[in-house]
Amino acid sequence: MSAQPRSEAPPPRSAAQAPEASLLTEAVTRLRRALRSSIRTDYPWETLPMAQVELLQVLGEHSPARISDLAARRRLAPSTVSGLIGQMIATGLVARDVDAADRRASVVTLTEAGREKLAAWTTAHERRIDAALAALDDGSRAAIAHALPALFQLAENLGEPADGPAEG
Repeated sequence: MSAQPRSEAPPPRSAAQAPEASLLTEAVTRLRRALRSSIRTDYPWETLPMAQVELLQVLGEHSPARISDLAARRRLAPSTVSGLIGQMIATGLVARDVDAADRRASVVTLTEAGREKLAAWTTAHERRIDAALAALDDGSRAAIAHALPALFQLAENLGEPADGPAEG
């Protein structure tokens, strides 16, 4: 007789929390998927993986940075960040330099090409979102604008670093 794997039921949620959490999860997933898809359709040149975009965003605000700092800010393993940085060095988006404060360590900085790529990526996404917002009625736009502070707070409550979101 073979043992059947037992599936464990998820922990119970209160009825009041379940619909909001479920709907928000679905909305965020659909927004990210739609944005990724529309950017690649509208801007076929955009092939930068989100993990690299997020590192560029962090470096855009905190540069130079050590690999360990980047890993902590994005909640990734240092080996993962090191691999991504290696790819980004190869494409000329970032450069590795000696840390002036500790010559035994290295830091990563954005190159001019990295700054330009990040600016183009940001502009393309803002343009796409702006067009989608313009297609909404005034009430829906106002509701989204009103919800933004709460969404930033939610991101912070979920453990995002306090220095701001990295959107994709």
